[in-house]
Amino acid sequence: MLFIINNARLLNGAGELVTGHIVVKDGIIQEVKFGESVSELTGNTGAEVIDAAGKLVTPGFIDMHVHLREPGFEHKETIETGARSAAKGGFTTIACMPNTKPVTDNAEIVSFVREKARQAGLVNVLPYAAITKGEQGQELTDFAALKEAGAIGYTDDGVGVQSAQMMKDAMALAASLDMPVIAHCEDNSLVIGAPVAEGSFAERNGLKGIPNESEAIHVGRDILLAEATGVHYHVCHVSTEQSIRLIRQAKEIGIRVTAEVCPHHLILSEEDIPGLDTNWKMNPPLRSRRDVEACIQALEDGTIDMIVTDHAPHSAEEKARGMLQAPFGIVGFETAFPLLYTKFVKTGRWSLDFLVNRMTEAPADVFRLNAGRLQAGAPADLTVVDLEKEQEVNPAQFASKSNNTPFGGWKLSGWPVMTVVQGRIIFRED
Repeated sequence: MLFIINNARLLNGAGELVTGHIVVKDGIIQEVKFGESVSELTGNTGAEVIDAAGKLVTPGFIDMHVHLREPGFEHKETIETGARSAAKGGFTTIACMPNTKPVTDNAEIVSFVREKARQAGLVNVLPYAAITKGEQGQELTDFAALKEAGAIGYTDDGVGVQSAQMMKDAMALAASLDMPVIAHCEDNSLVIGAPVAEGSFAERNGLKGIPNESEAIHVGRDILLAEATGVHYHVCHVSTEQSIRLIRQAKEIGIRVTAEVCPHHLILSEEDIPGLDTNWKMNPPLRSRRDVEACIQALEDGTIDMIVTDHAPHSAEEKARGMLQAPFGIVGFETAFPLLYTKFVKTGRWSLDFLVNRMTEAPADVFRLNAGRLQAGAPADLTVVDLEKEQEVNPAQFASKSNNTPFGGWKLSGWPVMTVVQGRIIFRED
């Protein structure tokens, strides 16, 4: 199949928006041309022409931290519904966490996830596998078999690996296989029974607070273990100034560490929580405004490498259990780009090129993916965004099975309107 996306607004590599077109054949980008019309070509090529009508066209967004819940929690999300939600948010490649039921801790479940994604025929789904069996922190999984089955890295996301020896053994084994360890950093002894961060909200509502040290202690420990083993160590959902300070120092001395941050930790603080609304309960929790600014600056200076959503769907019934009993997490696919574009690009703090890079090329580079670029020979994974479109976030219209978000009713600009994966249109606004 040959088609041309015409009248597109493209980032030209120098951070400038220019008009151009993209030629796609058999799922591969054939050429990207800036400032050229294709009107005289269409009669000769037989290509289908899609008129972008001046909308932004970028590489497909990449999200390296998502929860698709299948197997085991299909009432929250399935691989298909999660992939559909991702596509609606402009994502073409997503990496799913292993804290399913059963845990993705063996080759059969990795293969199951990949097959379900293939059957859905939507976005590219890359499965992570667990570091320890059942994510219990007691026994390492079969790293070699998991890699062979298609896992792209190892993580016990949802819980921190509490034993330093277990984590060191995991890192050494992963390094021998040239695979990354992706860490949820949390010292359980400091967080049990706490639903929100330490701060004014916890104090006002008589709640135990999660301290910043609970995250930073594991970050510091794991950086030292990464230095000792030489593994690629990737820190999940960074949220504290202390963690950032440690990651920055590690990078400066050449330790192989990378990191990610979520839109909610770039935009919201614990002071913004309006009341005992569990749509504001997430892990890591919303921290102080000082931590928020530290996260923003760390993304800007390269200490944090990429943006992820940590898309974490839960049913309305589960979220109705109150602050102490409701699960942590919010959905993120369908609001990520509009939130960040509205908050940072429209206000002039970030360039559009910077935001797109941190959602495409940067994660592709860190995880060595054949994705994230608009260039000849690359997969035709594309996102079309209407930067002028302004609308309110309406959780009832999410493609996800769940709608647990604190952003309902927010008026945002910059909405994805079409998503293409391997040359196939998998989402179109109409």
